[in-house]
Amino acid sequence: MKTEVQDKADFSRIRYAMCWEDADLLVAALAPKDRRCLSIGSAGDNSFSLLAAGAAHVTAVEMNPSQIACIELRKAAYLALDYQEFLQLLGVREASADQRERMFVKCQAHMPEETIRFWQLQENAWRDGIIGLGKFENYFRLFRSRALPLAHGKKRVMQLLESRNREERLAFYETVWNHRRWRWLFQVFFSRFVMGRLGRDPAFFAYVEGSVADRILQRVRHALVELEPADNPYLRMILCGTFANALPHAWREESFAAIKTALQENRFRVVQAPLEALLAAEPDTRYDAFNLSDIFEYMSEAKTEELLRQIVMGSNPGARLAYWNMLAPRSRPEAMADVIAPLPELSSALFFQDKAFFYSRFVIEEVGR
Repeated sequence: MKTEVQDKADFSRIRYAMCWEDADLLVAALAPKDRRCLSIGSAGDNSFSLLAAGAAHVTAVEMNPSQIACIELRKAAYLALDYQEFLQLLGVREASADQRERMFVKCQAHMPEETIRFWQLQENAWRDGIIGLGKFENYFRLFRSRALPLAHGKKRVMQLLESRNREERLAFYETVWNHRRWRWLFQVFFSRFVMGRLGRDPAFFAYVEGSVADRILQRVRHALVELEPADNPYLRMILCGTFANALPHAWREESFAAIKTALQENRFRVVQAPLEALLAAEPDTRYDAFNLSDIFEYMSEAKTEELLRQIVMGSNPGARLAYWNMLAPRSRPEAMADVIAPLPELSSALFFQDKAFFYSRFVIEEVGR
């Protein structure tokens, strides 16, 4: 069974070398402790975050074999390396290509042969670390190196990342950052055309209406004014190409040991398949929590309802669903009001805190008890 977008987009390369969704929201939404979780894989980080938060078991499902390789290498790195080596292999901390290659060798005992072969063919993996290898990361690299300097120099970028109170952040944004050239460059670089060809895939915009750049710019303002830029790992990566001490949930030191223990206890598995196919292949398996990423972004409303009904069939009573809308609005249809209930207050409260600021909505829903 295929997902709707599978025949329309290219899934032959690494699209995302890291997860660009805020796992702090995901953990708060799904409350995964002692729950069986089903998680869209992507690069693996948010699936591992569910383990760090005490999930009884996590199944990471992913249809792109290149993304599977990202997940498998992370899994091996958690098992084989210490915390600092883990960050160095990823590219979060400095290391030489030779050092990273030696770390990769240490990981090989925990990886399938196809994963080892995949990474042996990635020529740049050890030079800079693996988190810069994806198409989406390259898109932000181009923005950082080519577009951003035309609007703001390095000194001003570092000023933006200084700690301030809200009033000071608002003043800086309105009087220093948000000038005409910035807005014009943003409109061009984050247009549907440029983002579709350099960052995501044109097929991912099939159900998007209106200006892509306008919507994202509104969320950028929220991230720069309402939230603290200095503490935002996604903003730092986009603007600077580094994280400093602001790390995503799965890469924090307090998460590392918990994830390693969970992996040693075999509380994690990776399945290469579309989500629909996994649910169909295991009709008797039930889950308590679902990380659905932004999967409905690429589906029609009819296909969204069809998949939600499959998810309900694979859910225990009270199961939680969490997912993001980026540009296409999707949520439980009224026809399913008897089996899925939205949690709008929790959704809104968590969405206000979303550090991965390019999404337009965070949806939390609960299967009927």
